[in-house]
Amino acid sequence: MTENVAIVTGASAGIGAAICQSMLDAGYTVVSLARRAPETTHARLHHREVDLLDAAATTQAAQEVGAAFPVSHVIHNAGVIWPALLPEVKLEDLQGLTQLHLGAAISLVQACLPGMQARGFGRIVLMSSRGALGLPTRTAYAATKAGMLGMARTWALELAPHGITVNVVAPGPIQTDMFYEVVEAGSEREQRLADSIPVKRLGRADDVSRAVMFFADPANGFVTGQTLFVCGGASVGSITI
Repeated sequence: MTENVAIVTGASAGIGAAICQSMLDAGYTVVSLARRAPETTHARLHHREVDLLDAAATTQAAQEVGAAFPVSHVIHNAGVIWPALLPEVKLEDLQGLTQLHLGAAISLVQACLPGMQARGFGRIVLMSSRGALGLPTRTAYAATKAGMLGMARTWALELAPHGITVNVVAPGPIQTDMFYEVVEAGSEREQRLADSIPVKRLGRADDVSRAVMFFADPANGFVTGQTLFVCGGASVGSITI
């Protein structure tokens, strides 16, 4: 390998922006796929505007980026929550999150896979969630984030002979704009949540980006099919958001 070129979805804010910055700092070329451009500018940072909820647009963008860049890494970070208790769950929300969390990942990897196989190297990291283990109001979110775990394990088995690893990072509560759309910043609810986590704090975007960089490292070719919870211990206890 002479060059690391990573697609990062949802790289314009939050965890995606932190991953993007970590990769740039490590010398990667990064292609952002998101509805808006990253606030950061860099000579090795490229952006392709796309709504990953749109299956056709996602497939087209994936094919164009796969043809234009020798993509070695796919980091599928983009996601939304759309919380609802079971009686209010809408099937269109489940369908939308299935496309965003699972369908987009398939389109991206299919577009980049021939190049990875030809080079005998690739790193795929999917961003799941502590919510995949179950959380009130998360029917569609938990179902699709849990689906990532089975998909990654399947891909890991299929792609291991080609030098391609597939792993999952599953964050707990992380201080991002998306988190604060659900939990009011500075509220008593936020403090109760932090107190319920074994390490007694909420996570930061850089906590997650470091985990992604471990799986992305070309030297870590003996780790595949794994899920790393970055959750302050919440995955071995219980939390209430």
